[in-house]
Amino acid sequence: MPFKLVILWTDALIYLLLVLVIFFVWFVRHNEHLLVPWRRVGHSVSGMMALTVLTIFITIGLLDTVHFRPAIENNSSTYSKVYGVQVLSLFDVIATPLRTSVEKTYSAPFAAHLYTKETIELSGGSQIREFPRLKFGGAHLYDPETQLVADVIWRTVVGIGFGIFIWCVFVASIVMLIAYRCGKKFKQTFFAIFYNETEIPWRAIFIMLALILVLLGSALVLSSYYHIFGTDKVGQDVFYQSLKSIRTGLVIGTLTTLIMLPFALLLGIMAGYFRGWIDDVIQYIYTTLSSIPSVLLIAAAVLMMQVYMESHPEFFDTIAARADLRLLFLCIILGVTSWTSLCRLLRGEALKLREMEYIQAAHAFGVSHWRIISRHILPNVMHIVLIATVMDFSGLVLAEAVLSYVGVGVDPSMISFGTMINAARMEMAREPMVWWALLSSFSFMFTLVLSANLFADAVQDAFNPRVKTLTFVDRKFAPR
Repeated sequence: MPFKLVILWTDALIYLLLVLVIFFVWFVRHNEHLLVPWRRVGHSVSGMMALTVLTIFITIGLLDTVHFRPAIENNSSTYSKVYGVQVLSLFDVIATPLRTSVEKTYSAPFAAHLYTKETIELSGGSQIREFPRLKFGGAHLYDPETQLVADVIWRTVVGIGFGIFIWCVFVASIVMLIAYRCGKKFKQTFFAIFYNETEIPWRAIFIMLALILVLLGSALVLSSYYHIFGTDKVGQDVFYQSLKSIRTGLVIGTLTTLIMLPFALLLGIMAGYFRGWIDDVIQYIYTTLSSIPSVLLIAAAVLMMQVYMESHPEFFDTIAARADLRLLFLCIILGVTSWTSLCRLLRGEALKLREMEYIQAAHAFGVSHWRIISRHILPNVMHIVLIATVMDFSGLVLAEAVLSYVGVGVDPSMISFGTMINAARMEMAREPMVWWALLSSFSFMFTLVLSANLFADAVQDAFNPRVKTLTFVDRKFAPR
């Protein structure tokens, strides 16, 4: 094989989480009472538009999760394969032009020259100070001063056209699929979507998808010839770094939740159901944990882990394995320190549920405590778990950025929003100011967090029994 498949710790957990999500979707589809609130989520315009954006981020993150080590040329007499120490992902293969287009140092977005002047020796022996041409960005231009603006505009138009073409093909395929499943004609289904007469707000989804594909098409065409977000101090493409940061943010948000849930579920339900000394012990534990500043606790744990890793370098065959273990340990620490708020909510809900008539009847019939918890209490608190999980995702993404900014986050060799912002801190203070790295990382992180928050609001409205959500029929016949 020309490569060796590598499964990192976070990769394995993401695969496990993906299997759990597929099983959860299958289980919900076969239980009508669980499917009803998710249908209400599907009726939310803002929620489905946010889910469309999240789908793009998740796709990039999954592509960046399939890792391998490429084979290198073996000049020895043995026929055994030799693999490089660099760990690449499927996304790295797709984004090879961005990954390999490394300049000498800083360059501004859409620039054809370096950002700083250098001394260049002429053929006659004299020296001048000027901005050197970039090796890749705008290298196809003969005279950048007169050709650059027109070339950027032209390639932007080509990218927009490419995005609209992909959008038309995708929309036509979806409309044909919907028409086939509903037993209607293509034209009838198309106009139903156009006039927003469908249960799922397909018109809003298609509008958001059109915007995404237009931006992606333009970025795809332009990034083949320019650094659309400039380059950093070592000449790496900032747009590529921003895309690579997506996986780190998703891993922090999802795996931390996966680690946090067992603590919150078990301790919260036990405290509310059993009460007495069990409740007192659990309250003492999470009250004490909440009183400790989380940043200090995380910093101490990460620094101890870093000392252990530096003392045992033989445990890691690649730099990626070392950075991945630190990322996993950061997820564990964040999970251990962030379960207290959900535990309080579950304790209060369990205190209320244990006094319900059907719980008292189960006690009278001699049903065991653990069967009551698993059959009656746990299903009735899952809406709180789901709402808290979705809403905590964006907070965990921001937490990674803050921790990496103060130097106790992910490994410096791993690209993340926090490491990009931390690197941009010094770049903002130099003259001339390098602003594009901060703008790029902030834009991608803001889009990810905003879409996660909008989707969380839709989930909360759908699962909250105190909130009345309009159904498709209510919206259709509501007075205008």
